[in-house]
Amino acid sequence: MNLLEDKVIVLSGVGPGLGRAIGEEAARQGADLVLVSRTERRLEKMAAAVRELGRRALVVPTDITDESARERLVEAALAEFGKVDCLINNAFGIPPMDPITTIELDALRAAQETNVFAPLRLSALFADALAETAGSIVMINSAVVHSSQPEYAGYKLSKGTLKHLASSLATELGPRGIRVNSIAPSYIYEDVNKAYFDWLASEAGVTHEDIYREKAAPTDLKRLATPDEVARAALFFASDLASAVTGTVLNVDCGEFHDN
Repeated sequence: MNLLEDKVIVLSGVGPGLGRAIGEEAARQGADLVLVSRTERRLEKMAAAVRELGRRALVVPTDITDESARERLVEAALAEFGKVDCLINNAFGIPPMDPITTIELDALRAAQETNVFAPLRLSALFADALAETAGSIVMINSAVVHSSQPEYAGYKLSKGTLKHLASSLATELGPRGIRVNSIAPSYIYEDVNKAYFDWLASEAGVTHEDIYREKAAPTDLKRLATPDEVARAALFFASDLASAVTGTVLNVDCGEFHDN
C-alpha cells in the first residue's frame, strides 16, 4: 500500500529501534524522508535503507535543541524537496530513573529541551510549510503518561507536557489545516528493550522469556508491540486516512491501557 505516495516526511530521532522502523515503513509506503539526528553515520545508514526501497532521503545532522540548527533543518528540507507533508517528532531523552524529588533540576531541564521544547520549535518552524500541504505533526509520546511509578516520574513530566503541547498545537494550528496527533507506545520489543530484559533476567535469576511474560501480562493481547507495528500506527496519522483526525492520542500497547 502506498498510503504516503510522494509525501515528504521529516523524521527526528533517527536511530535503531522505532526511528529506523518509522523511516523504513514510511519509505515502503511511498514517502521521501528528511532524516534528522546528531550522528551523521547513523543517518547515512538509514538513508541507504530508504534509497534501497526506491525513495529519496536527505541527511541533515542536527542538534534539535539548538535554534539555529533547527532553522537550518527547515531550510535544507525545503531546498531539497520544496515541501513538507509531515513532521514526526521522535527524538527523546530520559532523565534519571529516580523519584522526581531527588532528580537534579538540570537533568529535568535537559529532558524538557529534547522532549518538549524541540518538538514545539520544530512544529512552529515547519508550520508555514505544513499549512501549504494541509500536513500533519505526529508526536511520539509514551504510555509512561499513564504510569504513577516513582522511577518514571521525571520522564512522565516531559511526556505529559508533550501530550498537552500536542493538544494545544492541534487547536492553534487547526485553522491552518494542520493536524497534530500523538501515539503512546508501551514497551516496544526491540533491541534496546531486549537487552534490558536480558539484564533484568540476570538480576532476578530468571530467563528472558520470564521477563517478557511479566511485561506482557498487563496487556489484553499478552504480548508486546513490535517496532513495525508502532511505526504503522504513527504513519496512519501522516496518511490521508486520518484527514479528519487531530488532537488525538493513540495508545499502541497491545491493550495495556484503555484511557487517554
